[in-house]
Amino acid sequence: MDTAAPRSNPWVVLATLLVIYIFNFADRYLLTGLVGPIKEEFGVGDNVMGLLMGPAFVLLYILMGVPFARLADRSSRIRIIAAGCMIWSLATAATGLAAGPVSLAIARIGVGVGEAAFVAPAYSLLSDYFKPEKRGMAFAILGLATYIGQIGGQAGGPAIAAEHGWRMAFFAIGIPGVFLGLLALLLVREPQREGQGAGEAPPLTIPLGNLVRLLVRTPSFVLMSLGFGLGALSGVSFGYWGPELFARNYAIDPVAAKTAFAVNFGLAGLIGMLCFGAVSDKLSQRSRAWPAMLSALALGSATLLVVAAIWAPTFSSAKWLAIPCGLLGGGWSVGLFAALQYMLPVRYRASATALFIAATTMLGYFVGPWLTGALSQAFGDDAHSLRLALTVIVPVGLLGATLAFVAASRLERDRMRLADAE
Repeated sequence: MDTAAPRSNPWVVLATLLVIYIFNFADRYLLTGLVGPIKEEFGVGDNVMGLLMGPAFVLLYILMGVPFARLADRSSRIRIIAAGCMIWSLATAATGLAAGPVSLAIARIGVGVGEAAFVAPAYSLLSDYFKPEKRGMAFAILGLATYIGQIGGQAGGPAIAAEHGWRMAFFAIGIPGVFLGLLALLLVREPQREGQGAGEAPPLTIPLGNLVRLLVRTPSFVLMSLGFGLGALSGVSFGYWGPELFARNYAIDPVAAKTAFAVNFGLAGLIGMLCFGAVSDKLSQRSRAWPAMLSALALGSATLLVVAAIWAPTFSSAKWLAIPCGLLGGGWSVGLFAALQYMLPVRYRASATALFIAATTMLGYFVGPWLTGALSQAFGDDAHSLRLALTVIVPVGLLGATLAFVAASRLERDRMRLADAE
């Protein structure tokens, strides 16, 4: 790649995106740590909380993700990311002003709009700063935000709420993100894209309708989308409702239960994420399909362990199970993202990534939290009902792992097919 244009240090770029992504996930998980006090104040059940966690957030997240990514394929990705960060941070702060479920849902929709501007542009940006054999670790480091943000939202939020009320938690986590978006504009320069010469404008991307038709005829893209989506449905459902499960099942202080959930699963996930990135990069030197295969193995193993954690007889045994769950489940998404970025041509990398995220988000973040809450409500809206609901939902991760493994076998031939179709 021609590097005549000024570039930021790749590690500064990665660190900046990591901090932004941490706030992204902290804002996203904050509501899940405050289920109890919000239910009490607004007088709602698990079904309404599931709607607020899932559909209210996801609706415009999905709809806006593709337009933001299309823009990112031909304009400044860092400006899009910075603007999105400021939007979702303001919306998070506005959540603290909610007067009821409707206004809270409107604020959550705003969070979804802002966060739609991050993932596809960020992965596209990092793909131009890191070579394919280094992307696994770069993506793993970025993925640490999942667990750091989860700890911040699910442990930090309830701690703030216990002292100052649940509304202050949204103000405290939302407002700093506005300034972080401005800082990103100062630290990160837009690089030349892979295969682009100095001074050249980004190539025109493929029309959206043509792109959709091309991707749905690409087996590995479809299989990875379904596999990732089902894995996200399993993991996000447990990640969102797990803290409440801990608090209800073991009859302990909600702040202590939710802090333990976030810290034990989160810290193990951090280590698992880094280990996955290192192993993925090593194995990718043998075959670019290995990261996806490694994702499938990790997802399948973690799913079985999460089911065991759901039915753990004691709080202590649940915390011990958190360690292997986090180690195996911490990085499974990294391999699929690395495989996806390797397979996609640069011309429409961000747009195709956004379509991938739209499909996987619909399953993971729309269906998962809502369906878990709805099933829990139907089963009785108590500790045992939530356990039963998660037992129904979580095992779909096994099907996701199977589809991801099959996708890996098609990766190289589909990569060549997409390159020839440009």
